[in-house]
This record gives sequence, structure tokens and C-alpha cells, in this order.
Amino acid sequence: MDRATKPHFVLFPWTGTISHIIPMTDLGCLLASHGAEVTIVTTPVNAAIAQGRVDRAGAAITVTAVPFPAADAGLPEGCERMDLLRSQAEVPRFFEANRGHGEAVARYCLREAPRRPSCVISGMCQTWALGLARDLGVPCYVFHGFGAFALLCIEYLYEHRPHEAAASADELFEVPTLPPFQCRLSSRQLPPHFLPPASVGGKVLQGMREFEVAADGVVVNTFEELERGSAALLAEATGKKVVAVGSVSLCRSPSLDPHSMSGDARRCMAWLDAKEPKSVVYVSFGSGGRMPPAQLMQLGMALVSCPSPVLWLIKGADSQPGDVKKWLCENTDADGEANSKCLVVRGWAPQVAILAHPAVGGFMTHCGWGSTLEAVAAGVPMATWPFFAEQFINERLIVDVLGIGVSVGVTKPTENVLTAGNAGGSDTEAEAEVGTEQVKKTVEMLMDQGPEGEERRKKAHELKLKAKGALEKGGSSYNNLETLIQSFV
Repeated sequence: MDRATKPHFVLFPWTGTISHIIPMTDLGCLLASHGAEVTIVTTPVNAAIAQGRVDRAGAAITVTAVPFPAADAGLPEGCERMDLLRSQAEVPRFFEANRGHGEAVARYCLREAPRRPSCVISGMCQTWALGLARDLGVPCYVFHGFGAFALLCIEYLYEHRPHEAAASADELFEVPTLPPFQCRLSSRQLPPHFLPPASVGGKVLQGMREFEVAADGVVVNTFEELERGSAALLAEATGKKVVAVGSVSLCRSPSLDPHSMSGDARRCMAWLDAKEPKSVVYVSFGSGGRMPPAQLMQLGMALVSCPSPVLWLIKGADSQPGDVKKWLCENTDADGEANSKCLVVRGWAPQVAILAHPAVGGFMTHCGWGSTLEAVAAGVPMATWPFFAEQFINERLIVDVLGIGVSVGVTKPTENVLTAGNAGGSDTEAEAEVGTEQVKKTVEMLMDQGPEGEERRKKAHELKLKAKGALEKGGSSYNNLETLIQSFV
């Protein structure tokens, strides 16, 4: 196809966290690899992240930075993601700035862009994209960053509202979306869609629901073989076209360029190189996963005492109380000594490359959908520790439906920027829900060399092969991408 006849997809990633920027950039790379023209429009800070990822993939994609009026909304300059906010009080200001960003994007697309799109694909909170797509006269698809099973559960909850009949926030109720598998949740484990309207972000979440109902279709980072028909059931439940295109992280090789590796990445990979195959437990709770000090200490004491070597990524380590920082300094390794048992990384680590390393045998995860898919693509079993959002639903998929994980046993969400203060008290004062012995027992189950552990590893390996096959020529996600692009030729 020449440029004039190529379908042109314009992507507006949700700027909530890096975990939303990255998969939408990878989606763009996949569309480009199938011959589509792709433009990613985002804020200046996030454009730098997207551009770096595009460059590493060698993709022919245009990344366009449009101003984000942080200062006009009372935020510091450069505060262009929710994971950069300093307090809950800044959440309304962030959404105000995001509306201003949407207005600037509309001006760019309607007046300045060199070519109009054939289709708009928007992140879940960029609700202004729908009006823009209508003004441009093109379809608008929504990309949530959630899996099809979680989206199917959300649809069921909106329609049947079983949580409203629960006697307490901890009472479990059925969400029977994928029989014969049981999915039981409590009200406090639900995604933010079901926060009270008066809560922080409640109005925005209501607008998000109106947006997804009005959108023309849904693009999902999954593959049809993974979620047991959830994509087809979601299409039936919503009456919309649902396009499964994942796993998008497989758009590039997991290997790292040794010449451009950061110091943290180099330290991680060298440390892993010194470990036995399938011996290491990798622990990470995502870009927004910050654990209360008391819980972090219980986790830490378990990790340093378990027989398996541990690679532990800690977000917000420098903001922990002095006694926690002192304990970490005295009991873990920050330098990557080859013979150390617990390497701690305070910042960023190359997760896809870590999971693909032959030394990694298990992954303790917050069950964010991006991390879940990366573990599936690498064939690594998981220990599940959900924090918030749709992660408790993902845990049920990982443990009960797919059989590739063991649950740590968390029942309550971790406080986050949307829920801080709702239950009273401070996150720094929160008691640990999960004790040291419980964590140690879970790690032991995860790394179990007996029949149950072997069965989990076998299932994880089978899904790894299916994930790879889905994006190969003739695979389900490959064909779905082709069909989506051809529908705009």
C-alpha cells in the first residue's frame, strides 16, 4: 500500500501511568508492522517514552507531542501522569489538565495534522477522543489496558450489580461470567468504576463509562486462546466489535542492547546470569505499586529468608520511613553481588527481559494486566498479590481459570491515589494484612518442584507457545490485526 491508501490509525494513550503508555505504543508498533500508518499523540513527557520505544522497535511511527497544561491546572510543570502526582488533592487538577490537553489535541488534529485519521484508538480516560472522532467523521475504538475477562466481569457488574446487595464490603458474591469457573469478589475488590460517585475521580469514572458505551469498538491486549472465549462473550455483552490483538509486548525481542542498557538493567542481568535455571523469584508490583511500610517489612523478611534467590523491584523505596530504609540497606543487596540472595532495585528494571531470563522460575506480581501478559508470554508461573483496579479479577483468571498461579491471600486493596483517605487513616499507618510466614509459604508453593508445581509450569509453557503463535502469520491476533486494518482500506 502506498501512503495515500494506507489506513491511518491515530492513538491517544491514557496518561495515567507508564503501564498504559507502553502497551499502546506497542499496539502502534504492531499496526505499523502490518502496513498501517500510525501516529501516537500524547503529552511531551510521555512522548519521550513512546519515541524511545518506537525507535528501539525500528517502527515507522510518528510520535507527536501536544502540550499538557499542568501549570494552568495548578500542577508542577512536567506532571503529566497520575503516578507523578504528590497527593490525592492533585487528582482533580490532573483531570482538569487532561481536559485541556484534549482541547489542544483536537485543535492539532482538526487544523494542523498533515493527514486525517481513518480510525482513532483512545486510552480509557481520554474521553474527549469520542467527540473529536465524531468531528473527524471516523470510528473511535477504546483501549482500556484491561483483559477481556476483566472487561466482561465489569459489564456483568454494571448490568446485574450484585455488589449492591452485599451486606458488607467484605462479603463475597458471584460474578458468573465464564462458567463453569467461579469468580467471587467483594465490594472492596472491585475496579474503580464502582467507587461512590462522590469519591475522588468519581465524576471522571462516570464519564469513562459513558465513553466506553458510546465507542464504536474495543481493542483488547489479549489473544483469543488465553481467556477462554471472554473476547467473544464481551462482544456479545456489549454489542460491539472486540478486537483481540495481543500480547502486544511480543512486538519486540525481550533481549537488551548491551550498548544502551542502564546501570540498573546491567546489574539485574549480570546478577541473573550467575543464578541456576528456574531458581529465581522475581518480585515487582508495577509502576504504581507502593506498599505500606509495615507490609513491606513483612514481605521483605519473608523474601530474605526463603531458600530461592530473589530479585525485588521496589517503587518508592526512598520515601519509606528511616527504619525501613535501614533494614533494606542491612539485609538486601543493591550492588548486584553475584553470590547475594536478594537483589533490590530501586527504580526501573527491564521486566520483559527479566521474565525471559532462564534463571527466573517464578514471578510475584500485583496482577496488573500488562505484567500478567508479560509473564504469560515468558511462560513464568505467578504468585498473585493484587493491589487495586481490576487486579483482583485478574487474580481469579490466573489462579482459578488458567491454573498458572498461587494466591498470596490478599483480600483488601492497597490504598492508591483514587482511594486514599476513603477508609480513614493513613497509608503509612496501615497494618500488614499478610504476614511473613504466609508469604514464605506462597513462595514455597510457587517454586514447588512436586506434581502441582510442575503442572503450573507445564500450563504456563503451553500458554507461552500459544501467545507466540497468536501473533505469527495465520495466528488469531495476527488475523485480527489484518482484519482491523483492511476494514479501513
